[in-house]
Amino acid sequence: MSAMQEIYIDKVVVHMGVGESGERLVNAEELVRQITGQKPIRTIAKRTQPAFGIRKGAPIGCKVTLRREKAEEFIDTALDIIERRLAISQFDRTGNVSFGIEEHTDFPGMSYDPTIGIYGMDINVVLERKGVRIARRSIERRKLPGDQKVSKEEAIAFMRERYQVEV
Repeated sequence: MSAMQEIYIDKVVVHMGVGESGERLVNAEELVRQITGQKPIRTIAKRTQPAFGIRKGAPIGCKVTLRREKAEEFIDTALDIIERRLAISQFDRTGNVSFGIEEHTDFPGMSYDPTIGIYGMDINVVLERKGVRIARRSIERRKLPGDQKVSKEEAIAFMRERYQVEV
């Protein structure tokens, strides 16, 4: 396999949706900061949903993007929490993996605090090959060739081989 065919982890996005601003969102941001070691940014509601009391433009969650070593360490920890088991449905056709963790208290060093409560989070892992920049650069942008895209099967094989994940 050539160096351009090797699959690597581009980024890991850790998202905590709260559904409201205020104290719950501030608590969620602090938990994400403690778990990842990075400052989170707020996510904004894209549309109004009166049934949930959500207005368009209101902050309803927070997220952090991890890259390189931090991303790999975080995935290792998160996969241990879910006992290294993923379903085929958690892989999309473009080679990304998404899974959730129901309780933040499962992370090492985190304990339950009755004043805060329990928060869950979504974890999205983006897998890529080298050479993807041609589709993103501003000058002489090109379409990404089909063999440079990561397929669902390749993503499953990568996760099995690299992280001993049971699919």
